[in-house]
This record gives sequence, C-alpha cells and structure tokens, in this order.
Amino acid sequence: MPKNNRPAVLRWFLRLVALGVVAALGVLGFVAWAWSTARVDTVGEMRFERPLAIPPLAESRIDDEGRRVFDLTAAEGTSELLPGEPTTTWGFNGDYLGPTLRAERGEQVVVNVRNELDETTSVHWHGMHLPAKADGGPHRPVEPGETWSPTWRIDQPAASLWYHPHPHGETEQHVYRGLAGMFILDDPDSEVADRLPHEYGVDDIPVIVQDKRFDGDGDLREGNPMFSSTGLLGEDLLVNGTYGPYLDVETERVRLRLLNASTARVYDFGFSDGRTFSLIGSDGGLLPRPVRTDHVRLSPAERAEIVVEMEPGGDVVLMSTPPDIGGDIFGRRFNGGADRFDVLELRAAERLRPSPPIPSRLAEAPDVGARPDAPTDRTFSLSGRSINGESMDMSRIDETVELGTTEVWEVENSHGTPHSFHIHDVQFDVLSVDGESPPPELSGWKDTIFLPPHATAKVAMRFTDYADPDTPYMYHCHLLKHEDQGMMGQFVVVEPGDEAGTPDHTDDGHDHDHDH
Repeated sequence: MPKNNRPAVLRWFLRLVALGVVAALGVLGFVAWAWSTARVDTVGEMRFERPLAIPPLAESRIDDEGRRVFDLTAAEGTSELLPGEPTTTWGFNGDYLGPTLRAERGEQVVVNVRNELDETTSVHWHGMHLPAKADGGPHRPVEPGETWSPTWRIDQPAASLWYHPHPHGETEQHVYRGLAGMFILDDPDSEVADRLPHEYGVDDIPVIVQDKRFDGDGDLREGNPMFSSTGLLGEDLLVNGTYGPYLDVETERVRLRLLNASTARVYDFGFSDGRTFSLIGSDGGLLPRPVRTDHVRLSPAERAEIVVEMEPGGDVVLMSTPPDIGGDIFGRRFNGGADRFDVLELRAAERLRPSPPIPSRLAEAPDVGARPDAPTDRTFSLSGRSINGESMDMSRIDETVELGTTEVWEVENSHGTPHSFHIHDVQFDVLSVDGESPPPELSGWKDTIFLPPHATAKVAMRFTDYADPDTPYMYHCHLLKHEDQGMMGQFVVVEPGDEAGTPDHTDDGHDHDHDH
C-alpha cells in the first residue's frame, strides 16, 4: 500500500471502531434501561379507594327435566377499570368478567352460552369432570349469533373452578379482554362445609386476580412487554375487575378463593404484616388438612382457598411478593420474578362476628392407587412452544387413553422458560416434584401445576365415566401465549380395546341456535 494512503485507511478504521463502540454503548444503555424499567413494584403506593366488586351469583332455573339451567352471554362492553377512564372490555352477562356459577354435586346442569361478539369464541369449564363434547375446548367453537348448550352431571368434590374461552390460537386475547368467571361446586354431604366460612360475598369471597397494561387513553394494551418470554405482563392489577380494592370484613375469619386469572403472570400471595393463614383448598377442592403458611404461589389458572384471621379494627393488605419462577437472573427479571404488588386491603370492623375454628381434617387425601415409585405411563417434555417436539394440530390425536385406567404422567420443563401444565377433565394427584415428595400445598387434587425451568412433576389420575373416540380433551401450558403458539396436545378416552377416531369440531351433538 502506498505510504500516502495509510493515514486515510487508519482514519476510516478508527471511525469504524468508534462507531462500533458507540453502537455497543447504545445497546448496553438500552439493555440497562430495559432492565431498570422491567421491575414492577406497587407495594406501599396503592391507594385502596374502591370497594371490591363481588361477582353476582348467576341466576338459574330448574327445567322440566330437573336440570339446573344457567344462561351466559358473551358480549363487548365498556368498563371503568382505571378510575375515570372508559375501557372497551368483554364480559359474560355484563361488561367485564362474568357471574359466579354455583351448583351442587349430583345436579345435572345446562349452560346456554350465547355469543354476541363479532368473532368466534368458546367456553371451557376449567377443572370440571365432564364429557368431552361439553368440555368447551378448541373443537367447540361458538360462532357469532350462536348459542351452545352443553349439559353434564356434577360429580366431583366441592371446589373453586372457573370458566374461560379456549379458541384455538386466540385464548390469551379473549381471557385478557375479560371473558372469565368462577364456577363454585358444593357438596351437600360434606361434613365440614358449615364449619368453614361459606356465606358468599360476606365471609366467603371470590378473589379473581388479573394484571393489565393500559395505554394513555385507558384502553387495554395487548402486546407483550420487551424481552418477556412468558406472555403478556401488566403493570396494574385488578381484583374482580376492581382497581385499588378494599374489602370490609365483618367476621373473625374470612375465606378468600384466590384465582390467578392472569394470562402469564405468577403470583406469590401473602400479607403485608407477614401473618400466617390457613391454606384449606387447591384446584380440585379441600386439602386433607389445613396447611399453616405465610405465602402461596399461584401460576396462571391455579386456585387456592385460604382462611385469614382478623382482629377487630385491624387492616392488612393482601400482596404478592417476588415469586420463585426459577431460571437465570435475566429470565426472572423480564418474566415477573422480581415484581411486587399490593393486591387487596382487608378492613376489619370494630366488632366482628365469631367464626368457628377450622376443622383439623377437611377431606380425604387424593388416592388413585398409584404410588410415588409407580412406573410412568406417558412422558411429556415441554420445550420452546411444543410438547414432545410437536406443536398443536387440531386434526391429530396425540394420546389415546382407555376408560377406567389409572395412569402416571411425567411432565418435564426441558428449557429455561417457566411453564404450567393443565390437563382437561381430570383432577390429578401429585406424586413427586423433582423426584421428591410434593410440598403440603400440593397434597390435594390439582388440575394445573407450575413447572419452573428444568423442573419435573409426576402426577397420577384416573379416567372415568366418559369415552369418546372422536372428541378430544386438551393438555397444554396455561401460560396462554404459549398455548396459542402451539404448546398444546390432545387426547381421547376410549372404551377398552377401541382406537382413536378422527377429531370433528363441526358437530358436537348438542343443541345450537343460530340467528341469521
């Protein structure tokens, strides 16, 4: 190279180096900014100024066949989620969320689901044991102007279940906009029901917790936050659709039916003064015995029933502290593992009505006849957005189960993102977590289990009552963005010796009504 060209080349080289340094500093600065703004902390900042809304108990009637009939209509509405800000929302029988359905074990129920939205939706009865054609999964779409009327017999223990849409590829959006509600089951033969707080809206309170993101106009933002691998995470919490809620407590003990109805966020619920409380129930009903604890972690779709003791004139805040979601420091930060929230303030009256002590025994322990060392019948590996390397295919039956069998499933989170695993139709017994006996909070019936990165759970369940080779149930991650992106499979239950048929979502064998 000629000597007189070397200074020019050197200047260009130094410029490129400088540009690279500036770009690197810019990237580092951007990452540092994202890191600093990713954490959400509302503890001590929430002003509890609005009384907690209590979802009304759904009206019902008994038809000429002796069935309890409910009516639900999905429609768009306008809600004041943030004070003074109108927000477009969806709801059942109202602008946002839906009424609490309540039925007793042994009853035959019918739910007339009417779709007044401009797009197809569906309704899944989460945690319910019922025929596949009534389950309300993605094979049971309810078109605009259509009414779907599933019917089934309630035959499972008293529990706090819930209902929500399950349209293929759009579940996160429909739930986030507000389509959800509780479905409480009662057991008239329960020996402890009257000894637990049970007056709905007084000492027995639904607590449906959801996180939201709002824009400057009060409308819901539906995009995922930066660097989140779990889905939509919001900066603001609603309880039963109420922002900044408080609950006036009139009894010595109050029962809170906690439902994580968020689409991706994990919570770790406890109280601001560190008090302990009694965990009495999980997804599928009452635990064998009360568990005394100061916190309970719930991933999306999980439920917990807790009983809190109050002192006359005392206040305490239900809060969520940073949940243990596992993974590396980057993943924890951007997936909600560092976040803290004030959730709900409990305000005790100066004089409280007495409440009976909590029974020392609540229910029979789950027992499907499988021991922790039982051989595994099926293994499910959750990775990326697939299960066992397969993404959801509506036309493919992934697993075939024989009616009357007990099976042990091993579910493994094979990579670095948190997941949860939900199985339709059954409640399962958790046999082990990472090879160890499950903690006391997992001692009852479950239908959804949280799986931090690289965790493994072994669960056992029995498939009873309903066989249908052509209509599948689902199993899937209940972080709804993951489900929508393909982390779901389907299984059918068949009579012994039968084979799976062909999934059909055009005719479910139930009554439909169309308006044209």
